[in-house]
Amino acid sequence: MSILLIAASPTKPSRSSALLSAVASRLQAQGLSTEPVLHLNQLDPAALLHAQFDHPEIRAVTDRVAQADAVVIATPVYKAAYSGLLKVFLDVLPQTALKGKLVLPLATGGSPHHMLALDYALRPVLQSLAARHILPGIYATDQGVPLLPEGGYGLNPDIAERLDDAAELLATDLRRSAQWAASQNFENIAFTDVRCSV
Repeated sequence: MSILLIAASPTKPSRSSALLSAVASRLQAQGLSTEPVLHLNQLDPAALLHAQFDHPEIRAVTDRVAQADAVVIATPVYKAAYSGLLKVFLDVLPQTALKGKLVLPLATGGSPHHMLALDYALRPVLQSLAARHILPGIYATDQGVPLLPEGGYGLNPDIAERLDDAAELLATDLRRSAQWAASQNFENIAFTDVRCSV
């Protein structure tokens, strides 16, 4: 099972990346491994802005998305919507890029007033990319992911508990999907060996 983590903040470190790291560690505690984080701010900006679908970096990240069984996306919220960096990335993906995949959206913002950005801005786009199942998103304000005196970011207990639940749900759904897929592997039977009665 392959889990792709996508960091959609234009800055690093960031609160949204801290949420992503926290989910990754929780998934590893569940016995699942994650792919290296895809930092969108490290992609060629011209290739993204000009939608250069055949650019080597765009092809490479499109392949990474295609190979993943699940995708965790973390974005800051600006002006009541997900980051522009995430928007241009999603725009260069094929229309069915998330087909058959589980998706966990994470977001951070300065105010609780923007928490609906996950449901009203990001979720419809993820659905349009044919995601099989979009798990309940997690939105955290600055107070939920505080800056620590020694540097880096912490998590308040409520956000930590919600991340625990999200990672457990993602792990459970992935294992259930893998078990179902394994149960569909039937042995091929030659037509001459088929017997039927009327």
